[in-house]
Amino acid sequence: MGTAQPALEEAFAPVRVSRRSGASPYVLVCDHASNFIPDRFGTLGLDGSELTRHIAWDPGALPVASRMAEALDATLIESCVSRLIIDCNRPLDAPDLISPVSETTAVPGNADLSEVARQERISASWQPFHDAIADVVAERLAKGRETRLVSVHSFTPVYKGVDRPWHIGIIHDEDDSLAGPMITALQGVIGLEVGVNQPYSPADRVYYTLERHGRAQDLACAMIEIRNNEIADEAGQRKWADLLSAILAGAKPANRRQAGS
Repeated sequence: MGTAQPALEEAFAPVRVSRRSGASPYVLVCDHASNFIPDRFGTLGLDGSELTRHIAWDPGALPVASRMAEALDATLIESCVSRLIIDCNRPLDAPDLISPVSETTAVPGNADLSEVARQERISASWQPFHDAIADVVAERLAKGRETRLVSVHSFTPVYKGVDRPWHIGIIHDEDDSLAGPMITALQGVIGLEVGVNQPYSPADRVYYTLERHGRAQDLACAMIEIRNNEIADEAGQRKWADLLSAILAGAKPANRRQAGS
């Protein structure tokens, strides 16, 4: 009798890059695009219904980002693994990198992880995601291509019992060369409540991807947060993608990073 064969390692793509050769100066990033959990991690002790909630991903963000990438002919880089496994928009020393409690929901599979288990999470999702962004940016800069980074997220209308009135938020640090024109344009749209560094700000440690790949290289960047009930269906996703694409296409931030510099 033959010996049992070991189970085949599950194959999945931790990150996807679309339109790598897109003509746009924009590189769009979707850190929380997916609620996919690789089989090896089970359900992290959660009921299946929990995995469709915002704690697992940013609902609506990827369809918006994908439509924007198409409209702008922009490169899109998306994480293909749930942030419950590891949050790609956090530094490795962040307390909520692999959080045992997400918002108010306990995540049993994230409690008391060993260093080996932690490194497995990093290798499965975080590292490939950031390697992909670094490779795209390095390739563009080596070719002398102007590069602006924009990350696309969504947020809940209510967080820990507190209403969030903003339809959209634009997050930025001391550099507002890209965020400023976006905010001005959005504030000119009648009926929109625009958050400036709301519902989050870089002080909340939610700006990591842009800090690492944009600000560290003096590239114009900004983070978009759309309230997720605004993009719960295709009509809303199309509306916001069209609006944001038009705004980005007309934005003229200073290009501080020169070819070869």
